[in-house]
Amino acid sequence: MTYWLVANPKAGDGQRGREFWLEKLADAGVTNPECCDFLEQSWKEQVQPNDVVMVAGGDGSVNTGAGLCLERNAILAVLPSGTANDFARNLALPEAPEAICELVKSGVTQLVDVAEFGDGLFLNVAHVGLGTLPARESQGSAKKLFGRFSYGLELLRRVSAKRGFHAEIQCDQAFVSGRWLSIAVSSGAFFGGGNEIPQATADDGFLDVIAVKPRPLIQLLLTFVMVQLAGKSPKRTSTLVHLKGKRCDVLTSRPKTVTVDGDEAGKTPLHAICRKHCLRVIGSSVVSTGKADNEQIEFG
Repeated sequence: MTYWLVANPKAGDGQRGREFWLEKLADAGVTNPECCDFLEQSWKEQVQPNDVVMVAGGDGSVNTGAGLCLERNAILAVLPSGTANDFARNLALPEAPEAICELVKSGVTQLVDVAEFGDGLFLNVAHVGLGTLPARESQGSAKKLFGRFSYGLELLRRVSAKRGFHAEIQCDQAFVSGRWLSIAVSSGAFFGGGNEIPQATADDGFLDVIAVKPRPLIQLLLTFVMVQLAGKSPKRTSTLVHLKGKRCDVLTSRPKTVTVDGDEAGKTPLHAICRKHCLRVIGSSVVSTGKADNEQIEFG
């Protein structure tokens, strides 16, 4: 078995780069891993089944590592180094780097879901509408200064100017149509720097769709606080719809930008399907935000 280390030097605040993780890994007993770069192709063909691909970066880098692990039947190890680190949060990874490296050395693995769309995949979320703006525009000094909170700041800055867009959403047998401010299709329990989806896990075999309607800022904020405090989607709301299913289709009247795991990934329509328990990752458990039933869930 070979350990491969891929570090994104531009991730987060730049403090958790290759040298940082090499030192922590060595202390845990993982010495002399093969250091490489996603921009290089030759090493990828050398990755063997059951090798461990360690990705030190944000969710976008982890997404790329997941694709490689699926292709080569390897094991993904996440070394959180980005701004949001939502996939690490989904895996309930410890905050201390030393503890994460001990997990890598132990070799404890679990199976999680992956969402496929077109020729790509996502581990956390695909966004259409307002939710794409933080990934597209929260860059540079603001992102470094405010960290994951820069996503929320960007949304608050723009929300009042948005009237929404028309879209049809099909999630298994459920169908809704109307104007939306944002549509998020999630494969886990967290996205956007820690926003929590009620009744979701990264291994339940379902996609969760959160669609938000255009509303005044104060109404949006109140709904958000209600959901976070209650830990579940409200049964009746004029602000959001929560759908759950194994596949999801989003059709917009005009092409809209789609972002997945923080990176731009083309335009709508978006067709996503959940592949249950297909990715092996280092970790012992996933975060559950409530029991997910095996039935269609719709709130609105």
